[in-house]
Order: sequence, then structure tokens, then C-alpha cells
Amino acid sequence: MGYASGLSKIGYFYNNGIGTIINEQKATELYQQAAKLGNSIAQYNLANKYYNGNGIDKDYSKAFDLYYKLASSGDRGAQNNLGNMYYNGKGVEKNYNKAFELYYKSANAGDRYAQHNLALMYEYGRGNEKDINQAIYWYEKSAKQGFECAQIKLEKLKKLII
Repeated sequence: MGYASGLSKIGYFYNNGIGTIINEQKATELYQQAAKLGNSIAQYNLANKYYNGNGIDKDYSKAFDLYYKLASSGDRGAQNNLGNMYYNGKGVEKNYNKAFELYYKSANAGDRYAQHNLALMYEYGRGNEKDINQAIYWYEKSAKQGFECAQIKLEKLKKLII
């Protein structure tokens, strides 16, 4: 385990109160150090902190930059979160087509949250043509991975078409 990885893990412990009290500011500092050293887990966690404003001021621009870098290297969580930024227009101009593209990449890589988000895009015809069969397909993929929101949506959608 390298130095950057160790910093990232200690940051995680502070962030989640594992073996210590929760200290989001300390977690953020450790994530920043590890991120500068190239640790992708720390970069992802730091992006989440910038996006949500936990332990640091909200900064969509910094979150976007980190998610973009990670998404470009194939990180499926970052692809999904970057898709959320495009979908909601946070830190970037709202763009359903770009959100759809990112959700699709992440969903195909197996991210259950992206599978759910992609299903929503198909269900409501955002960034693509409305396609209930594709919506059901992606809700099922997400639900099979235990994502409760997808399970609920799937049940409701199936009741509507039966």
C-alpha cells in the first residue's frame, strides 16, 4: 500500500468515523493530499466532497474537473456522477444527451446507479427516444444488484403496462 493509498484510507476512516470520531475537514485534507499524489479513490472521494459540500465549500467546477478526469479513464462511478452533473446542470450547462451518453457507458460497465439513471432516461425520453422496454431492462439490471429505488420503479412500471 503506497503513501497516497494510505492517506486516502485514513481520510476514509475520518470521513466515516472508523476508529475515530467523524472529522470531515481532516478527511478532506487527507483526500486532497492523496489526490495530488494521483490516488484515484481519493480523487473520486474529493470530487464527491466538492459536489456535496461536505467538509469543504461546494465547488461544482472542481467536482466536474475531477469527475471528468476519472470518467475519461473509465471510472464508472465518475461517469455516472458526471452524467448527474450534465442532467441537473450543476457546474455545467444542462445536457440530457451528454448525461445519457455517460450513464450508458457507466451502466454497461455495471454501475447499478447508472443503470437506474439510464432506465429513467429511457422511461421519460430524455437524451434519447422514450422506450419502456429499455427502461424495464435497465431497471431490472439495477434491481438485480440490490438497488432498492430500481426495484420500486420496476414494480410500478410493470403494473402500469400489465
